Amino acid sequence: MLTQPLLPYPLLLRCLVAALLATPALCLAALPAAFDLDTLTQEARRLAAQPWQPPRAVGNARLAALSYDDYRDIRFKPAASLWRAEGLPFELQFFHAGRGNTLTPRLHEIVDGEVRPLALPRSAFSYGRAAAAINGAAGNAEVAGFRVHYPLNDPAYKDELAVFLGASYLRAIGAGQHYGLSARGIAVDTVGGAAGEEFPAFTAFWVERPARDARELAIYALLEGPRVTGAYRIKLRPGTATEMDVEARVYARTGVATPIATLGLAPLTSMFMGGENQPGPLQALGDFRPEVHDSDGLQIEGGDGEWLWRPLVNPGGAFVTSFAMPRGVRGYGLMQRDRAFASYQDPEAGYERRPGAWVVPRGDWGAGRIELLQFHTPDETNDNVVAYWVPAALPAPGEPLALAYTLRWQGDAQQRPPGAWVTQSRAGRSHETPRPGELQFNVDFTGPALAALKPDAEPEPVVSGGDNARILFSTVSRLPQGTDRRMTIKLQRHDATRPVELRAFLRHGTEVLSETWTYAVPPQ
Repeated sequence: MLTQPLLPYPLLLRCLVAALLATPALCLAALPAAFDLDTLTQEARRLAAQPWQPPRAVGNARLAALSYDDYRDIRFKPAASLWRAEGLPFELQFFHAGRGNTLTPRLHEIVDGEVRPLALPRSAFSYGRAAAAINGAAGNAEVAGFRVHYPLNDPAYKDELAVFLGASYLRAIGAGQHYGLSARGIAVDTVGGAAGEEFPAFTAFWVERPARDARELAIYALLEGPRVTGAYRIKLRPGTATEMDVEARVYARTGVATPIATLGLAPLTSMFMGGENQPGPLQALGDFRPEVHDSDGLQIEGGDGEWLWRPLVNPGGAFVTSFAMPRGVRGYGLMQRDRAFASYQDPEAGYERRPGAWVVPRGDWGAGRIELLQFHTPDETNDNVVAYWVPAALPAPGEPLALAYTLRWQGDAQQRPPGAWVTQSRAGRSHETPRPGELQFNVDFTGPALAALKPDAEPEPVVSGGDNARILFSTVSRLPQGTDRRMTIKLQRHDATRPVELRAFLRHGTEVLSETWTYAVPPQ
């Protein structure tokens, strides 16, 4: 079972324990006894004024050198779950450090505002083929992260609900869902930085012990990186769409040689290997599956009320696009709109059950842009899509950037535009052989705005292709299934070495009926 002090520590003894645990940065003797986000913010501010120290890593080199199969043989024993003996609605289980998971964040429990360091005995794990790596010695295990369990689908069984593991990565699911995309605490110079991308890590966690009737779990995390620190509070609420209320206070470090070029807030990370708009990567491998992706598009609700949908692609190299939001943003997310098994034909992966993650700002984020990075992946094991918010201005070193948002992990019931939205985008010709540089797309729309049209009313397409394309024709036709419509677009690309930015939506008279389909054709 987990070991922890049974009585509150005096401040001096608390610092002594922190020193024995090699956690000098978390000696909080000068801070208030009751732990909260303000307490953690003080620590993040203090660290931002100091040189960066690499995060604590696994001390046993044999664990870091384990093979994939041997590392997977280390299993946490469910009977040792935190709060199981107390019969609380939430439980924590833990990931052992090893192989690719070499960071070992410090773990704490908060009980009535009092911080209690957590330590796991090695007996909380079964080691299987990895037993030789620890030589059977007693003592505490090295832990890389944790997962949260809750009776999400069945009141008699606690499902795995959320995971916090690796750098600042986290992910969650709602009822009936299957793990897919991830979120991160922050993204630093993912694109355009002179020093290259860096991955700040959650170096310490504090989890508040829930009440017996609790419906949410509070998790605090300290973020540290070479050029940034942060204090985070995440309130996790399980449900059909599991929600995370995130409040963060981020600081740029003082005295760094290379300032941050791009600070990505509320970042989302996903995978797109191939789909109906780009089946080529799957066909080239002889893959029997029609589609393979954790997300199929980026959805945005701008501050001006316009809804955008950008289908994802698997480009040949790095491909960066962005959406300027001078009036802010009301929401954005990497979504998995296609929820049909027939689209994937993969009962093991269950892509149709993977969630979309929808970010809803709380408060005014001001002007900025949403940046989307896509790069090539040869298979489904690599995340190749990142989307995040970039504020128009960064805070000065030592000054806080306060951020609050709700992150919703949505399944079949997803955030949708109020009028009509895209259900699929298909690239390619039919019977007609295209001329060099010609491209064709068929885009299907559904929604209440189309269903409300009179039988003789037909929407018109509004299409633009930028300076690198000439629209040859665009039409709208009624699909057999009721009121849905298909927009067909054919265009001529002028320069294949440059991208094409397409925008299209449905209109009836002066009324905009649908979201804007905005497709980026990568350069060849």
